[in-house]
Amino acid sequence: MTATVLPFLPSYDGAELVVPAPGSGPGNWAGAASAVLVDGVFWLTWRNRRPLTDGRGVAVSVARSEDGVSFETVAEVHRDQLGCESLERPVLVSLPESDGGGWRLYLSCATWNSKHWWVDSLTAATPAELPSGTRRVVLAGDDHTAVKDPVIEVDAVTGVWQMWLCCHPLTEAGHEDRMTTRWLTSTDGLAWEDQGEVLAGRPGAWDERGARVTTVLSHDPLVVLYDGRPDAASNWYETTGVAHWDGARLVPDPDQPPITSPYADGAFRYASAVRLPDGRTRFYVEAARPDGAHDLVTLVR
Repeated sequence: MTATVLPFLPSYDGAELVVPAPGSGPGNWAGAASAVLVDGVFWLTWRNRRPLTDGRGVAVSVARSEDGVSFETVAEVHRDQLGCESLERPVLVSLPESDGGGWRLYLSCATWNSKHWWVDSLTAATPAELPSGTRRVVLAGDDHTAVKDPVIEVDAVTGVWQMWLCCHPLTEAGHEDRMTTRWLTSTDGLAWEDQGEVLAGRPGAWDERGARVTTVLSHDPLVVLYDGRPDAASNWYETTGVAHWDGARLVPDPDQPPITSPYADGAFRYASAVRLPDGRTRFYVEAARPDGAHDLVTLVR
């Protein structure tokens, strides 16, 4: 199965604004979001970046909505709380009742004065309590690899957790922006087993510099959206592609061109897909707007 037969790919056409960029111009971003639909309520978490006043990713917001478009913020986690220089993509997970229920927020944290990243977590009974929840480092990374931007799913019936993790090699100075995706599994969402690399960029292709899984479109067969870019100069301006599982790894669809914003740097990245009860899919995407800032937008396909 290839992405060309999928009826629910996102695009900028018809997108609605969810969270505007926190300022005008390049580097001001609202996005890197992930979303879930639980008991008829949309829960959304995203990163806020204000480079001129605060520098890089300053805070992560958690919000709820009845319609998937208009959100009410219920919690915010500031980078100072985690002792990190910047925050990138968060992930919000509703924990299985078999594990006691509650909520967990995964956070991508940048080490000060370094290209290193790690994945942290906060766990609480409700989303509003997450800022004061139980903290635990989930994936520390190491001197050779920065880890961030996880995509996490948990099967409430089997208890199996899956993670698609973005990894940046730190072994060559000036080239730390390169990225691949590894697949991990867990029984509790805290201790993870690395199952190996499953997606990487292709020489000579639009995703040559890196490939980062951003959301799962379907499980049978496994089809994902991912971010990619052709070169180091395109860092932060990734566009979106499609890949499917061939039994051993994720294979980019060679017939699907990258999905882009028509504005500024063209960024159309960090897509998150929520399947709706009527069979359609609501997407949340960080997309470039005419002045170069990035808004968080949504659309239904």
